[in-house]
Amino acid sequence: MKEDQAVCALSALAHAQRLRVFRALVIAGPEGRTPSVLAEQLDVARNTLSFHLKELAHAGLVTIEQQGRNLIYRADFFQMNGLLGYLTEHCCQGGVCEVTESSHCDC
Repeated sequence: MKEDQAVCALSALAHAQRLRVFRALVIAGPEGRTPSVLAEQLDVARNTLSFHLKELAHAGLVTIEQQGRNLIYRADFFQMNGLLGYLTEHCCQGGVCEVTESSHCDC
């Protein structure tokens, strides 16, 4: 993954509702979800959800498949893993990373 792709993906995920949508699609796995199921599951208006799905798709984090009259949204696990790989590529300069309680963000 290139830096500009990582910035785009992180920017898309830097919104609470989009993060919830993406996590719901990750949990759904390869089966994916229709917008109506996601809207009900996340208790969000369909037009709002549509906007967030469009942003996630633009960032390459979700794929869209037409099945009859329905759209199926799925997390793009290849892109997700690419982002995780980009973020951890040179973690701790190749050494063992030690995670402590003080190394978290209290945002």
